[in-house]
Amino acid sequence: MLRVLVADDQDLFRGGFAMILNAHDDITVVGEAADGAEAVAKAVELAPDVVLMDIRMPGVDGVEATARVCRRTDAKVLVLTMYDVDEYVYDALRAGASGFLLKDVRRDDLVRAVRLVAEGESLLAPAITRRLIAEFVGRGRARPRLRQRLGELTDREMDTLRLLARGRSNAEIAADLVVTEHTVKSHVSNLLTKLDLRDRAQAVVFAYESGLVVAGDQEMSRTDRR
Repeated sequence: MLRVLVADDQDLFRGGFAMILNAHDDITVVGEAADGAEAVAKAVELAPDVVLMDIRMPGVDGVEATARVCRRTDAKVLVLTMYDVDEYVYDALRAGASGFLLKDVRRDDLVRAVRLVAEGESLLAPAITRRLIAEFVGRGRARPRLRQRLGELTDREMDTLRLLARGRSNAEIAADLVVTEHTVKSHVSNLLTKLDLRDRAQAVVFAYESGLVVAGDQEMSRTDRR
């Protein structure tokens, strides 16, 4: 049974999301919060698997609440926003959120997203993510300190990170690199550990901020991948 906490300052959204999720036998909403401070407190108290976090709330906003939840619990945070290109969303991804959803998300997509994030996957639509990061990182603004940390990775781990940042699934990365999915999972686990990253979502942000991937660049050719 997946345990979910819903945090939103608007009763209509909060109640609606809870109703949709509670309609499924494998999901239960263990609590609701109307602001960021309450979301953090209930996440610590109730130990949910996933927190649906509204990004813009009074007092402690969704970004700071996300950072606190990620520091103090093992819950995955799924950010809710009205806009796909939103600086708050970008900051939340950097703070540890596993992905984001627009508030007008379809019911089935909401349920699927909660399940995916609970399983440890990130929820980052490639096109939207590249547009979001391009807006707030910008071309040619790589951080030298992050670039240096790429030296800790093997060539294969670097290739894996590059493809991961472009939205590839494990199966797609395996096909591109001509290895097994098990090997890809090992590469992902190793690079997350070496770079001290929480999950794939943070790895995507790191790849762009370090300059390994630049929004608008062409995909790697197959010869580059080998």
